[in-house]
Amino acid sequence: MSTSPASSALILFSGGQDSTTCLAWALSRFERVETIGFRYGQRHAIEMDVRLPLRQKLVELFPHWGARLGPDVVIPLDVLGAISASALTADLPFGNRDDGLPSTFVPGRNLVFLMFAAIVAHQRGIKHIVTGVCETDYSGYPDCRDDTIKALQAAINLGMESRLVVETPLMWIDKSQTWQMAEDIGGQALVNLITENTHTCYAGDRANRHDWGFGCGACDACHLRADGWHAYRRSLTAR
Repeated sequence: MSTSPASSALILFSGGQDSTTCLAWALSRFERVETIGFRYGQRHAIEMDVRLPLRQKLVELFPHWGARLGPDVVIPLDVLGAISASALTADLPFGNRDDGLPSTFVPGRNLVFLMFAAIVAHQRGIKHIVTGVCETDYSGYPDCRDDTIKALQAAINLGMESRLVVETPLMWIDKSQTWQMAEDIGGQALVNLITENTHTCYAGDRANRHDWGFGCGACDACHLRADGWHAYRRSLTAR
């Protein structure tokens, strides 16, 4: 049975906490959900290895989502990493650049990702593109801001004569609320899945296990995830 474009979504799925939460969010709302990932020479390429097992575990935990979850596609964008001087794509120290932006900032990364996602969505007859960018609690990337996403959506629709909608369910919530969103959608089972099986650490560390998941514990991604986890756990005890 065919599904209308209005009830379909393409998720930018990296295998991290945010994109996995967005995938669960979409599966709870849309009749047809597909995923897209990008290999761009990222230092934490381990995130690509966890993606397909995560998709499978989601369906195993929530069988009613199985009929909704469609194919996955991975787009090779190694050229992005090749032209970017970033701690996310090269062996450079974490921290801030001279201009105040994080050294892990890859210029244009989310813009390129969303443009390729729009091409795939357009070809696949999908109306909604879902991305886990967030302006409330983030690493300081300018291409995660709401104004950036709205401007890009307008440009995409003008340039492609389309009516695609870029959904940002995490835009105005912090990491603690992102953990809470996962619980609201899938209960403790989804929280446990995200803790154990997603990858967020910029250093690609899956040797060190913390109460919030695997990671080096020192990079910005780990700090955000850990701080959010502890705030989320405090909120549970305060209920």
